Amino acid sequence: MKLRELGKTGWKVSEVSFGAWAVGGTWGPVDDSESLLAMHRAVDMGVNFFDTADVYGDGRSERLLRQLRSERSETLYIATKAGRRLNPHVADGYTSANLTAFVDRSLHNLGTEAIDLLQLHCPPTDVYFRPEVFEALERLVEQGKLRYYGLSVERGEEALKAMEYPNVQSIQIIFNIFRQRPAGLVFREAKARQIGILARLPLSSGMLTGKMTPDTKFSEDDHRAFNREGAAFDKGETFSGVPYAVGLEAVEEVRRLLPEGYSMAQFALKWILMHDAVTCAIPGAKTVPQATDNFGASNLPDLDERTMHSLTSLYRSKIAPYVHQRW
Repeated sequence: MKLRELGKTGWKVSEVSFGAWAVGGTWGPVDDSESLLAMHRAVDMGVNFFDTADVYGDGRSERLLRQLRSERSETLYIATKAGRRLNPHVADGYTSANLTAFVDRSLHNLGTEAIDLLQLHCPPTDVYFRPEVFEALERLVEQGKLRYYGLSVERGEEALKAMEYPNVQSIQIIFNIFRQRPAGLVFREAKARQIGILARLPLSSGMLTGKMTPDTKFSEDDHRAFNREGAAFDKGETFSGVPYAVGLEAVEEVRRLLPEGYSMAQFALKWILMHDAVTCAIPGAKTVPQATDNFGASNLPDLDERTMHSLTSLYRSKIAPYVHQRW
């Protein structure tokens, strides 16, 4: 597993890291014992960075990571998120008192005295224009409850505004073959400011694994069934905001470019890793085979220029009209 530096933290983290949304919930049935085996497999393969949130299974994935950490001797960095427990989820809820309460709950779930990296969890756009929110995060660092902080964002413009705050260490943003816009200004600014980029939904909700068909069924508690039009949260979080049928058609064109020796998932992950502004891609894994496949992408050969160009052309012609100006 290759390592990359995360912002100005001094940490070197696995370039393919573990996204723990799926093991928490809203991705269909999940078994904790199976999830832990997948997490252990990830560590065996060199993964040392895990991304979670306090709302994933109402703390379920945080508690699983607490158990994982207790069973391993390696240094593991755990990033969690705060803000989505607010109901309603509005900018006025991002108060010092609320953020402190969320952090204290995550500290308990994770069984630690300090959160390695806290990320505001896709806050309303107005939050980015409230310096007092970032001052509250600074106080939590001073109190020893956080080591560092960053933001998970929906839109590129939110990422750019977040980067204006000097102690923001990371930006988590959707970036994959179907969501290429961040590779422009967002990545240039992140590199210039030495801010880490965490590429979430790298497989576009599983679409880029190439395993879905028009007849694929998703359980009622799977966001891929209930959030395609944004009924529960931002539409762009499900299949990158691309209509399901359009995505399936585009995946078949991606498949025609598949290099020998790669799975579709590895191909999608390696495409992300070809961008040097990216600190890590964070695919999920609910089983050992999924973990083995995903985290094996790091050691595969780089993609050639012709393949990269072909994927850019595919995005521009088939996908960009649905997503490029929305996020």
